[in-house]
Amino acid sequence: MFLTSNGRDKAFKLIQYSIRLYLLFHTSLTASRVLRRPTRPPWELGMIKRLESTASGFSFTRKMLLLFNWLGPLTAIMAQQSVPYSAEVTTETSKKTTRPFLHTVLYAPPPVLLEMVNAAADDIATFSRLGLLGKKTGERAGRFSDWCWLLSTLVGLVENGVERQMIGNLQQEVESRLYSESMTGATSKSKPKSSKLDERELSRLQKQDYWLQISRAKLAMDLIFVSYDLFKIKRAKRSVQTITGLTAAILSSAKLYDRHKNTLMKNISLTL
Repeated sequence: MFLTSNGRDKAFKLIQYSIRLYLLFHTSLTASRVLRRPTRPPWELGMIKRLESTASGFSFTRKMLLLFNWLGPLTAIMAQQSVPYSAEVTTETSKKTTRPFLHTVLYAPPPVLLEMVNAAADDIATFSRLGLLGKKTGERAGRFSDWCWLLSTLVGLVENGVERQMIGNLQQEVESRLYSESMTGATSKSKPKSSKLDERELSRLQKQDYWLQISRAKLAMDLIFVSYDLFKIKRAKRSVQTITGLTAAILSSAKLYDRHKNTLMKNISLTL
């Protein structure tokens, strides 16, 4: 998991927002009447500054890890550029025609386009932080990236809702079949093969629905986080963004871990 850039990004994000959560609690506690002091010890102030610098460093490291992340969506779009000339294969090698790149981009799936544009704008903002581009250019690119993030999050929530509805319908069909078979009085030993397959299918659908709920919660956290930046909401900004950022990091890390675990288990089963 940590061998991939995505896995390292999730690990750094967990550390980054864990530090910010500690700083948030520390600030709240030291501001309370019970623990308030007229002066803070120098070592404590130095520690707070170092932790804030560390959290900012992890944020910048994550930006650097995700540089040129737009190459993935671009590759997917370029793969759609070459299409078969005809559905009928008249020769051993079917003739192919190449669409213009602009035509391919315009007809690419919106989520892929948003991901590519978002990553490109994020790279421009990162280059600005490195001093390669102007500050105003970086700020505009960062804001544009936030808008792309907001739109992609909304699209993801819509897709998530559609997928959950489809899975819910499939679950109802499988459950109705299992109920009909159970009414026939079949025991565990006399269950038909189709019934056992339905039970496996139901278990698979329930697991898929569970991870879709995790994805929906993560998207909701992203939506809250980016809304504070885009709409310049000041009230409890630090607290809300810290909690939502850490929650999103935990949920996305759990989903990524499950994906890598399933891939590893499949590879092990193939070797046995």
